[in-house]
Amino acid sequence: MLARCVINQRTYPQYVKYMGSKSKIMDFVLSGINEVHTEGTLCDLFAGSATISGALGGEATIHSNDIQEYSSVLASAYLARWEPSLGPSLDDILSRAHSLVRGSLKQLKPLHDYNEPVSLTDFNNVEKQQRMLIDRSFRRSWHLFLRYYAGTWWSAEQAAWIDAFRQVAEEYRTSPVYSGILASLMYAMAYSSQGTGHYAQYRDANTESSMRDISIYRRRSVAGLFSKKFNETCDFYQRSSTVSDHKITALDYRECLKKVRGGTVYADPPYAFVHYSRFYHALETLVKYDYPNIQKKAGIVVKGRYREDRHQSPFCIRSQVATAFGELFGGVKKARANLVLSYSKNGMISLDNLCQLAIDQFGRKAIDVMTIDHKHMTLGRQFDRDRDVQECLVLIKQ
Repeated sequence: MLARCVINQRTYPQYVKYMGSKSKIMDFVLSGINEVHTEGTLCDLFAGSATISGALGGEATIHSNDIQEYSSVLASAYLARWEPSLGPSLDDILSRAHSLVRGSLKQLKPLHDYNEPVSLTDFNNVEKQQRMLIDRSFRRSWHLFLRYYAGTWWSAEQAAWIDAFRQVAEEYRTSPVYSGILASLMYAMAYSSQGTGHYAQYRDANTESSMRDISIYRRRSVAGLFSKKFNETCDFYQRSSTVSDHKITALDYRECLKKVRGGTVYADPPYAFVHYSRFYHALETLVKYDYPNIQKKAGIVVKGRYREDRHQSPFCIRSQVATAFGELFGGVKKARANLVLSYSKNGMISLDNLCQLAIDQFGRKAIDVMTIDHKHMTLGRQFDRDRDVQECLVLIKQ
């Protein structure tokens, strides 16, 4: 019998606010992985914010997979090899971005100084004018966020900075720094957003109090936040080692499992009925930068400004979740891999039913369950920022 391969975690920069992130219980997750992992690649099947790559990429060979493309960028930011001294420098990026922002805002009228006192009515009029940019034609390229998202989660000026950094990143697409720039920009987007860190729906200024709160975020500098995180990213590259032969894919979990050969699969599928593509569509659009068709109802753009092609996960659909887990277990068995499955007792399927599906594939002796009490991040603004849940790890050895 092969001896267990003990993996240690490293410190790593956090880039996004992510529902269900395991960063706060990584010790627990790692204890489960170390319980079953013997050799070969560690496949992070539903990578999301890529915390497995961030925490374990220094010692384990990682295959990071998620059907959402923004996850690939985050994984690459953790797993890439790049020497910051080879450039571009932060000053280079900022100078180029600032020049692009000046050009974008030169003839834009619905700008507002959020430091100046203003009535609630006037504030909402400015925000409405910015949101109407979605109907405007732009001559300049790289105006997606300015057009689609001004006056929503970000002000027009903040959106112009997002477009500018995205354009600068494209100049380095073939370099490892590309993912570092985009990941740092995702951080700036999250912490300048007037929402809660996800992009399901932006908040309205219905009261003087909510107007003041939104204004706090409108005053935040995208450039300043980007600079902070890009410096941290450069420091991470300089002090952290990473093993070779990492792999990053953006596949449906069933297709990804067809490429797995042995090793260990870590699976952290969605637990609830809400689809992650609803909460993080803006990140997907940032990466693709494809000016997507936006969902409409009765001919009107929906408030969330969601992409029409949002991914719908079977793990979030009650009538499909049992089949989805059956296919997951079947794919792992065929790959002859070990499995560490993260799930919650509050999930879409009961733990008893989940374990029975696993037993049907692997037999009772191959399965073990670990649990821990944990607060699950929901990113609600007021009374529902987290919920008490019991996190479970289903361990399967082949």
